[in-house]
Amino acid sequence: MARKTPDDAGSDDESAATGDPRMADSVRQSAQQIWLAGMGAFAKAQQEGTKVFESLVKEGTGFQQRTQAAAEERFGDVASKMAAVASEVTNKAGASWDKLESLFETRTAKAMGRLGVPTAADLAAVTERLSRLEAQMNSLVKRAPKAPPRKAAKSPAAKAPTSATRAGSNRRATKKSAAGQDK
Repeated sequence: MARKTPDDAGSDDESAATGDPRMADSVRQSAQQIWLAGMGAFAKAQQEGTKVFESLVKEGTGFQQRTQAAAEERFGDVASKMAAVASEVTNKAGASWDKLESLFETRTAKAMGRLGVPTAADLAAVTERLSRLEAQMNSLVKRAPKAPPRKAAKSPAAKAPTSATRAGSNRRATKKSAAGQDK
């Protein structure tokens, strides 16, 4: 770097203060270029603003779809876990209900046995025995020789009505004929 002499040191300050036309021109051109660059950026933003906006909407839509897919996946995981827990609770409740039902049936059967009420097994045994007896009876009836039909023997009392019987029937006949005439 070149050293400045005491005579040169004051000349830069003086040129800036006095308004060196080259420096002022250079600052003016820089300011003009900055202004034009800003105006160009503004114009470009206006022209491509809709494109940028559409691009942002497109990116936002993609982001939303990805987040929804992730949320649905998590929701599916949570739903399957809840279904597993619900199934487990249902199974435990069913087992408890079965135990309670079994206990109730046992105690009811004991009480009914004390009262002498036949059980379902007792009724099934009686039904089975009845079915066997019916089958034996049917087989005996089929094997037995058919006897000729019997004639009913008339007893002497059946042949001749007594006087009391005749009198009672005569009275009834008289009442009936009298009632028929009254009508």
